[in-house]
Amino acid sequence: MKIMSIDYGDARTGIAFCDKKEILASPYTVIKEKYQPKLIEKLLQIISNENPEKIVIGLPRNMDGSYGFRCDECKALGDELLKVCDLPIEFQDERLTTVIAHDILSGNNVRGKKRKETVDAVSAVMILQSYIDSHK
Repeated sequence: MKIMSIDYGDARTGIAFCDKKEILASPYTVIKEKYQPKLIEKLLQIISNENPEKIVIGLPRNMDGSYGFRCDECKALGDELLKVCDLPIEFQDERLTTVIAHDILSGNNVRGKKRKETVDAVSAVMILQSYIDSHK
């Protein structure tokens, strides 16, 4: 099944997809949009173009497992998406995905502006890959 993942952030939102066999997640794009209604329009355009069968949204839980205000924001995004598309939406713990994404980019010598533009898509890959791996 083709799955789309979303790493929802204040300024940028990373998007990743996996292959139909759910083996490998790959970065797709980063959306630079702060205003949620416009972000949802852009997400719907991607959904229309790519036809995923499920959406996984990263849930930024605190290190102790508790939920903070960012979790509420991510759940609100999921609720808004449910109103405008018929896809199942699930949430995946995304603790440390941004840290891991920065480590991967450092290991590949990606720095400065290029890193800032890609880290959210790599984080979306980490979210989706952990979701895929946990459901095997």
